[in-house]
Amino acid sequence: MKDRPPGNIRFQPASDQSLLVHFGNEISLDTHREILSFLKLVEAEPSKGIVNLHPAYCSVLVKFDALNFTHAEIEASLEPYLARLQEAKLPTPRLREIPVCYGGVHGPDLAEVASIHGLAVEEVVRLHSSATYTAYFLGFVPGFAYLGGLPPELATPRLQTPRKVVPAGSVAIGGNQTGVYFTATPGGWRLVGKTPLKLFDPASAHSGFFEIGDHVRFVPISAEEFARAAS
Repeated sequence: MKDRPPGNIRFQPASDQSLLVHFGNEISLDTHREILSFLKLVEAEPSKGIVNLHPAYCSVLVKFDALNFTHAEIEASLEPYLARLQEAKLPTPRLREIPVCYGGVHGPDLAEVASIHGLAVEEVVRLHSSATYTAYFLGFVPGFAYLGGLPPELATPRLQTPRKVVPAGSVAIGGNQTGVYFTATPGGWRLVGKTPLKLFDPASAHSGFFEIGDHVRFVPISAEEFARAAS
């Protein structure tokens, strides 16, 4: 019998040269591990015609060589990988610790986040820094990691009007996610703090600080500690 992917996995053409692989509809660590396993298997045994893979929370966008392959052929070539997800050996996640100075000029939205939830500012900092987050995928701008695992008490809508420039190093909350802006860029997430670390170096072979699957913790520091680390 031909290997078939698990029943929750389905395919959907996304463009004339891309195919979307859906791993169900639930954002969870189990779904994340399935996606990581799929990426590892394809990386270890590349399939003809695959140009690039773009993972997200519950899906992977597969870009392929549309001049030589059809959607149906790519789908057929991927099914054996999806049927073997349990075979993938995932590494132990790295733990990345990020020092953060919360509030003040570094976190101009912290007080508003606290007010929205009826919490003290100190409680928002405690909750945000007590969680261990998972880097589900990278996107938006190079190196930006979408971190899942935000305490539900802190889930906060994005700003109605995005900022034209968010300073590099800003730590922010957007919906039920958190993340760090590596570079100065427009953004609509609420800024709760800032890290003095330089997390993006375009001249480096490994320009980004995060990898998919990393575990991340935020460590509160004082304004004085921030100034010393940033100097």
